[in-house]
Amino acid sequence: MTQTTSRFFDDVSRLVNDAAGMADGVRREVETIVRAQAERILRDLDVPSREEFEVMRDMVIKAREENEALAARLAALEAKVNG
Repeated sequence: MTQTTSRFFDDVSRLVNDAAGMADGVRREVETIVRAQAERILRDLDVPSREEFEVMRDMVIKAREENEALAARLAALEAKVNG
């Protein structure tokens, strides 16, 4: 009886290990599919890459600084003309 019980538990253990391995494989496959779909959706939406975003952000900051400098210069010139 001990031999039969031991064999039964060995079989159950093997079955559980196989199921866990299969579940891990399914999880990796689902992650791959989800990642591919997300990349496709982002590509279709024409979302900029991180590098493109950083370049545009730097350009906007520089343009804002130039705009503020020009506004201050214009205000000084207007004050000179009107004053």
